[in-house]
Amino acid sequence: MALLSEDEISTALALLPGWGVEDGMLVKHYVFPEGFLPAIAFVTRVADAAEAANHHPDIDIRWNQVRIALTTHDEGGLTGKDTTLAAECDQLALA
Repeated sequence: MALLSEDEISTALALLPGWGVEDGMLVKHYVFPEGFLPAIAFVTRVADAAEAANHHPDIDIRWNQVRIALTTHDEGGLTGKDTTLAAECDQLALA
């Protein structure tokens, strides 16, 4: 899969509210006001989606907060796999 250009990344970010680029990775912080268990349930849904896509994000959990970081390691940067899984994460956060 081809790496995204700077213009393609900018376009994708316009469609992915709350996402940004940090250290070459697509990153978003989610907060679950209901507490730890909803955050863990979200992580489980993301893990299932990631496994199905064979594309695994870095996930950090801090009580009711989850940080998702995406990059396509075997391509050395951001690809369509990352933007697709980012959009899916946003949908899974609403579930």
